[in-house]
Amino acid sequence: MQKIVVLDYGMGNLHSVASALQKVAPDDKVVLATTPEEAEGADRLIVPGVGAIRDCMEGFIRPGFVPLLNQCIESGMPVLGICVGMQIMMAHSEENNGVDCLGIFPQPVKFFGTDLHEEGAAGARGSRLKVPHMGWNRVQQRIVHPLWADIEDGSRFYFVHSYYVPAENNDAVAGETTYGVRLAAAVTRENIFATQFHPEKSADAGLQLLKNFVSWNGSA
Repeated sequence: MQKIVVLDYGMGNLHSVASALQKVAPDDKVVLATTPEEAEGADRLIVPGVGAIRDCMEGFIRPGFVPLLNQCIESGMPVLGICVGMQIMMAHSEENNGVDCLGIFPQPVKFFGTDLHEEGAAGARGSRLKVPHMGWNRVQQRIVHPLWADIEDGSRFYFVHSYYVPAENNDAVAGETTYGVRLAAAVTRENIFATQFHPEKSADAGLQLLKNFVSWNGSA
């Protein structure tokens, strides 16, 4: 039995994540950790996140989760970020008038804007898109990775966000989608995999990704 730790810093849909994990890994122990001490002995770590980036960063820093995350990454432990849990791993976010993030990945987090449109025929401007982006999008897998195992390329995943990580000039992209712009649906580096979408809300494809995570050894 392994210990799967979900960090609880007041900014995540934790019970949905925990429920999905118990479904795909019924023999493992899922722990919602509010302190680094509660995360001791973890075999793998999940960083969820829902809400404004400034509140997320403050909530993450306050209990001492930054050193914990760094230690887990350095140890080679498999780490999964979800939604804002992915965004806090970036360098800087435009949200809340600009917030410095953890800088684990060097990319920025950008606002979709108030005048977002689909790309129409021959590059023309298409229909206006709502922000936040809420709904199902097809994700194109850009690399072969253990977390994509048994998930068909182009599968739909569920997104809820107003800010995004650009896919352009981003060598960390593991999967991408388009919502007015090309955006990173998932990024990876060594033992880290992070998704902009919510796997716990993404039906069979999302459950398969979580199942792949709980058996992942942390290498590509």
